[in-house]
Amino acid sequence: MSGQKNILVLNGPNLNMLGTREPTIYGSTTLADIEAACVAHGEVLGLAVTCRQSNHEGELVTWIQQARGTQNGIILNAGAYTHTSIAIPDALGASEVPFIELHLSNVFAREEFRHHSWLSPLAKGVICGFGAKGYSLALDAMADILD
Repeated sequence: MSGQKNILVLNGPNLNMLGTREPTIYGSTTLADIEAACVAHGEVLGLAVTCRQSNHEGELVTWIQQARGTQNGIILNAGAYTHTSIAIPDALGASEVPFIELHLSNVFAREEFRHHSWLSPLAKGVICGFGAKGYSLALDAMADILD
């Protein structure tokens, strides 16, 4: 990898519906707005940010696998896969790329099944409950981790 720090921001299922999906929980900011803000904030921090979203677990796994050797960090909002997927944390472990787990809502103030994460034990940190602002917080944290 070159000297440039590359960050992959991955968003899981239903996050393409941000802005219209349950705005009382997820806010009114669209995924396109979040992605543009991530790229802009990354530039300020000296990070090259690439954003991707998929509703398909296997596609997320493939992108995580491809991050090995090409990305310096991953910020992951896995959505519901946080609570159900074993394949995603397996891929994260195999990738050997540091990652931050991110959630727009405070998962601990929601349904009981959302309180368990298969990702958290592997994550450098977890950010939840700050809405779209969580992405800039995650980028700030990742910049610190990589310094």
